[in-house]
Amino acid sequence: MVKAAVLLYQRRMAVYTEVSDDALRAFLAEYGLGELQAFRGIAEGVENSNYALKTSAGDYILTLYERRVDPAELPYFLGLMEHLAAQGLACPTPVQGGDGEALRMLAGRPAAICTFLPGVWPRRIRPEHAAPLGAALAGLHVAGAGFAGRRPNALGPAGWAPLLERCRADGDAVQPGLMAELDATLAGILRDWPQALPEGQIHADLFPDNVFFLDEPPRVSGIIDFYFACTDLLAYDVAVCLNAWCFDADYAFNVTRAAGLLRAYHAVRPLSAAERAALPVLARGAALRFLLTRLFDWVNTPPGAMVTRKDPLEYLRKLRFFLRADSAEAIGG
Repeated sequence: MVKAAVLLYQRRMAVYTEVSDDALRAFLAEYGLGELQAFRGIAEGVENSNYALKTSAGDYILTLYERRVDPAELPYFLGLMEHLAAQGLACPTPVQGGDGEALRMLAGRPAAICTFLPGVWPRRIRPEHAAPLGAALAGLHVAGAGFAGRRPNALGPAGWAPLLERCRADGDAVQPGLMAELDATLAGILRDWPQALPEGQIHADLFPDNVFFLDEPPRVSGIIDFYFACTDLLAYDVAVCLNAWCFDADYAFNVTRAAGLLRAYHAVRPLSAAERAALPVLARGAALRFLLTRLFDWVNTPPGAMVTRKDPLEYLRKLRFFLRADSAEAIGG
């Protein structure tokens, strides 16, 4: 029996997805992937319902896209991964069925099969991870240059004020005075936000659990989870990584790690003087973005929900650091 039921935790909601033997076999019949050998749910770090799939042709990942994902945006995500993989970036490649289509329906959900990537994501970030990460991020940006698709960043600057409003009623219960602090901070970030920097396809969520490494010294073996990808400022993607990778456990900013990341990025895709100068405000914006989405989840998760909420105040600490950083040099640039 290969029938599987798996409880998966999303950032906002718990998802229970059951795929029957018959449905799975009928789905796989659309592909030339050989005989089914194993099928199990993946419960770690996912937005959608992910399964590890093993057939006689190899290992794959089956993804069922849950209600949070707009089906109209899936061609952008899958097309971007196809394009990046064709350019040599180590990322999941959507597998096309016999009809030439990668996207189809399974268990009432849009679904796709992608290639499996070896490696593990770092539970403890070390200085040796910084340079491979920076080079891989720059490689992603270079590889994405020829992709014709566009997707606005729904969680970019235009989305921050509406998201803040949806947190207003309960935000000060998380920390007294939080709403007033965020109102003032948002106004300053929007006032200083750069308008004329290079744009392209960005990952927008390149946290440690979305980057796989192999070997010692570590090398990037894969970048996954492109379901926040969008068309935005390339340097904003760098700022997301400064937030996600360059703070120690005590929330002290690790300038050595940041400098290594930026040097390696610059060696592959040189940052312009304007991009370097904008890094502090871009990093503030990235910190605010993740603070707001965490805060929204924190104040809108019903009691008893089977969801592990992430502390929004982690990103308040990071935001306050970047507010004090008045130059690129202060953050490793």
